[in-house]
Amino acid sequence: MRRNTYIISKLVVTSIFLLVTAMPGNSQDIHFSQFFEAPLLRNPALAGLFSGDLRIQTIYRNQWNSVTVPYQTGSLNGEYKLPVGKGNDFLTLGGEILYDRSGSLALTSTHVLPVLNYHKSLNNERNMYLSLGFMGGLVQRKLDRSKITTNSQFNGIGYDPSLSDGETFINNGFSYFDASTGMSLNTQIGENEDDNIFIGAAYHHFNNSAKVSFYGDAGIEMIPKWVFSAGIRMSMTDYSFITFHADYSQQGSSTETIGGMLYSYKLDDPSDPKYIFHAGALVRWKDAIIPIVKMEYKPVAIALSYDVNISQLKTASSGRGGLELSVSYQTYFDRQNSTKEAVLCPRF
Repeated sequence: MRRNTYIISKLVVTSIFLLVTAMPGNSQDIHFSQFFEAPLLRNPALAGLFSGDLRIQTIYRNQWNSVTVPYQTGSLNGEYKLPVGKGNDFLTLGGEILYDRSGSLALTSTHVLPVLNYHKSLNNERNMYLSLGFMGGLVQRKLDRSKITTNSQFNGIGYDPSLSDGETFINNGFSYFDASTGMSLNTQIGENEDDNIFIGAAYHHFNNSAKVSFYGDAGIEMIPKWVFSAGIRMSMTDYSFITFHADYSQQGSSTETIGGMLYSYKLDDPSDPKYIFHAGALVRWKDAIIPIVKMEYKPVAIALSYDVNISQLKTASSGRGGLELSVSYQTYFDRQNSTKEAVLCPRF
C-alpha cells in the first residue's frame, strides 16, 4: 500500500512537471519526434547521460508524403564517455551529423558538429552531476537550381523553361560555422540508482552573425534558439519503469513544445535485463500526436513512431504526418577504467 501511494505521488508530481512546460507554437530548426534519440540536437550538455561508455544513435524521418515532395531528415550521433583523473568527474567526446532534404528544389542541409561535455560531480555519495557542453562545426546548404520555377519564366501564355528564372545568386550552395552551448543537472532520485531526473538549458546559434542566404552578405543573420529540456525515469515495479521527456524551444517568435511518456517492461532478468519493451506517446502541442514503440535487445534498440497530424494542415494531409525510425547502440568497454565499474557516473 505504501509503495502504491509513493508511485501515485510520483505520477502527480510528474504530471505537474509536464503541464508547466506546455506552451503553443512551432520551431524553425530541424527537429525529430523521437527527440530523446537525438540528445545533442537538444543540448550538448546531454551528451554522456547514459549507462555505458559508448552510445551511437541514428534517426531517419520521412514527412509530408501526402501533401508535397517528402521532407527527409537524418541524424547520426556518437558519444564516448571516460573518467577524468581519480575523482568522480567525467568527460564526453562525440559529435553529430545532420542531413535534411526538403521540397521540390531539393534544398539540402548538412551539419557536421563535434561536441565536448564535462560532467562535474556534486555529491560523493550519490549520482549528482552538473554538466557544461559545447558543440560547433560546419553547416552546408545547397539547392538544385535546375528545379527553380518563377513568375519570370511566364511568357504570357504559360511556363517557358528557356527564360531566366530572374534570380541573381551565382552559387547553388553556401557554408557557415554554427555553435551551441548548454548546461544540465542530472541526479538520482530516491534509493534506486536507476531512478533519475535531469533538467537542462541550451543556447543554439550563439554566433548569430552568420549569414544564412544564397545571396551572400544580403542574407539574414541566424536566429538564436533556446531549448529547455527535462526528463524523469522512475521504477514502477521490479520489472517496469516509466520515462517522461519534455522540450520547450523558442527561436525568434516561433516556439515548439513536445512531451510525453514511455512505459517500459523488462522481459527477462529484472536486475540485468537484456530484453526491454517500450511503448508510449508524445504530443507536439497543436501539431501532432505521436505513438511510439521501441524494442531493446541490448546493446541494440529500435524504435518506430508516427506523427498523427492535428494541426491546421490535417485536412490537406488527411491526418498523416511523419514516419520516424531510430536505431541505437549502447555498450560498456572491457577496460580498466570503464564506467561500468564506477560507483558514481552520469546516467539517465
